[in-house]
Amino acid sequence: MSFLKPGRRAVNLALQGGGAHGAFTWGVLDYLLEDGRLIFEGISGTSAGAMNAVVLAQGLMTGGAEGARAALSNFWNAVADSVPFVQSMGADDGEAPKLGPALKLMLHLTDHFSPSQLNPFDLNPLRKIVAKQVNFEQLRSGSPVKLFIAATHANSGKLRMFRSSELSVDAIMASACLPSIHHPIMIDGEPYWDGGFSANPAVFPLFYHCDSHDILLVLLTPLKYQETPYSAQEIKQRQQDLGFQATFLREMRMFAHLREFVNESWLKLGRFERRVARANFHVIAADELMGGLPAETKIIANKQFFVMLRDNGRKHAKTWLDLHHGAIGKRSTVDLSSLFY
Repeated sequence: MSFLKPGRRAVNLALQGGGAHGAFTWGVLDYLLEDGRLIFEGISGTSAGAMNAVVLAQGLMTGGAEGARAALSNFWNAVADSVPFVQSMGADDGEAPKLGPALKLMLHLTDHFSPSQLNPFDLNPLRKIVAKQVNFEQLRSGSPVKLFIAATHANSGKLRMFRSSELSVDAIMASACLPSIHHPIMIDGEPYWDGGFSANPAVFPLFYHCDSHDILLVLLTPLKYQETPYSAQEIKQRQQDLGFQATFLREMRMFAHLREFVNESWLKLGRFERRVARANFHVIAADELMGGLPAETKIIANKQFFVMLRDNGRKHAKTWLDLHHGAIGKRSTVDLSSLFY
């Protein structure tokens, strides 16, 4: 592979969405960029994962690894500064931030009014931040990584995958468009909602369209929760989390089945069979941390909270890389069957 420099190993990244919890992914990327032993060929992202993906690509394009680290930091700090009406971090014991009165009221009203009623002008500070941080014209023609951004067609439920040459601020906003809060994003006359409904994230583009056989999943939604929800609000939130997770779990179960099916034969004759046999999967996740955070923290923009998540992301990335760097390019470091069956 021409992009693979001596002494460095290439991986593809699959970045989940999760609102403000995407600051954990910021930390993962920040550490991997600082460490320097890995480079990225393809990145698939949804919602917050999509934003991390395009900001990372922008930074790499203009300033290499250090440029990417600076771009990610600038983006998350800009997000933290964009929403003034949330409460700050709790006490010094590090408890999660809490919703401010204005945001609590807005969330309550979304149960009774549509976005066109609550937000007729579809105001979204993220649009300005993304448009300022990312030069999409340059990215479409010169992205240093292959980008795959997921959105969901609102009238059919079909996945729309925006590739590097198709990217725009609208594509990123579509990938992160929660229909209870924002108007549908219109692209080429068609309405789109959050990519989490159809892929969170999509893994197949990394398998089919990238040369590297290693796919690193950076997950924000726990694969297994420790507690069962009982209150009405907790049940509603769990339903949403499971809905956003369903397509990803189904896709990963398919990969697990494919690997088992191919490995039953010692003779891998076809191109597809060889590709499946050589695919390596890796996971960085923080189920205990993410499962313990209140659901409302996904929509809180708070600098202290972002820093806490970033630092945890860096810690998890360091632990994973120290343990598994030698396996990259050789074998998977997770058992797909045990994780996704």
